[in-house]
Amino acid sequence: MDLLIELDSDPAVMRYLSGGDPTAPEVVRERYMPNILAGYEKWGGKLGLFAAHEKGGGAFIGWFHLRPEPEGPLDEAELGYRLRQTAWGKGYATEGSRALLAKAFTELGVRMVWAATMSVNHGSRNIMRKLEMTLAATVPTPSDMEMVEGSEHGGVRYEITKEQWEQQ
Repeated sequence: MDLLIELDSDPAVMRYLSGGDPTAPEVVRERYMPNILAGYEKWGGKLGLFAAHEKGGGAFIGWFHLRPEPEGPLDEAELGYRLRQTAWGKGYATEGSRALLAKAFTELGVRMVWAATMSVNHGSRNIMRKLEMTLAATVPTPSDMEMVEGSEHGGVRYEITKEQWEQQ
């Protein structure tokens, strides 16, 4: 839990999520952790949030998630990640995302994976393009993110289907 609190305390990591404001430790403890654990139980550990560690030294670098909407169909899953600054630019986001796409489409019976980010988050958008995800829609900025730099430009949703993934 301390690693999640530390990750969410970095203003650069939180730039496109909260405008750089840290997530309060009690929010991580009382809301995020119970939701993460409930997801493991609900989906039998196959979907949810997964810690990411460097292969070499085993250092925690962040997390990835692959999960359906709370009441959504199990064959549609959201892909997401949050990585420490020290892990940026090293290919981890692409590598971890590719591994989860493979798992989704070959082991879990997922039909479509989607990911969303702010329009101005060019780093995440570049990763979605590297994954050969297709820009599917523009989305309005959620009200709790209106203070974030670039929020006036809204967000974007990228998607990839199992058929598109198989053709890569």
